[in-house]
Amino acid sequence: MDLKHATPITGLPRPTIGITLGDPAGIGPEVVQKAIRSGRLPDQFEYRLIGAESEGEPGHPTRQSAMAAQAALEEAAELALRGEIAGVVTGPVSKIRMQEVGFVFPGQTEFFARRWGVENYAMLLTGGSLSVALVTAHIPLRAVADSLDPAEIVRVGGLLGDFLRLRHPSTTPRIAVAGLNPHAGESGALGREEIEIIAPAIETLRARWQGRALFEGPVSPDTVFHRAVAGQFDGVLCMYHDQGLIPLKLHAFDQGVNVTLGLPFPRTSPDHGTAFDLAGKNLARPESTIAAIQLACELARPAPGLL
Repeated sequence: MDLKHATPITGLPRPTIGITLGDPAGIGPEVVQKAIRSGRLPDQFEYRLIGAESEGEPGHPTRQSAMAAQAALEEAAELALRGEIAGVVTGPVSKIRMQEVGFVFPGQTEFFARRWGVENYAMLLTGGSLSVALVTAHIPLRAVADSLDPAEIVRVGGLLGDFLRLRHPSTTPRIAVAGLNPHAGESGALGREEIEIIAPAIETLRARWQGRALFEGPVSPDTVFHRAVAGQFDGVLCMYHDQGLIPLKLHAFDQGVNVTLGLPFPRTSPDHGTAFDLAGKNLARPESTIAAIQLACELARPAPGLL
């Protein structure tokens, strides 16, 4: 595949963003190529494509295409550790198919955390006027309430605060903490998680982040995203996966970006799957991949003093 390179005027090497193709039987190779050719990527970076496009026939995933996707992740992780790339953008993969060939992680998020030796990490989605971080992610909905813990809310809230300060260093980020239950529990009538778990965590966050971030909540989940899009909040701390992803995808489906918080290198990905049914038809839209690459570049050159 073609790579985008440019010779710096200064003679100094430009930082490189590694981009995995994902499962080559999906739309990953197509949207990556369209992104590279879009003319919308920062010129200050080079882009290194990682993966074997020839290992898959579009629309027909196989064990070989899943193994190629896994191999690309391993290569990207190693290149970052060796200092050859400054960040990683990952193309879409089929987690189920990769697990069938030995991938032992729930997703790419957990893979990079393990490979880069990180325990304090979290999943964030951003697009349009919304940025949402998830306290719990890939667990059944029935397990969410029992999994909530004040310390975990504080941990992920801190990662969200770091991310927002990194992107907007001149402002104090305003973060809404969503309730779990309808109407944020309605003073305990609809559940006590807000009173016993979420509110104490917010008090801890306020104490730790005084002067650096503003935490408000628990905010009723049925209004918090409208308020965030209207500009009242810079980020929303969500209690479970779909609480954050449904409004994000409704608001910015084609521009959504998945970010792994807490890693030593930026890792982003488009917020869509392999779309095997679209592969090979030249119908896939590259906007989310373009946004993911743009954000990886932004995070790879943070403002001084923030890392």
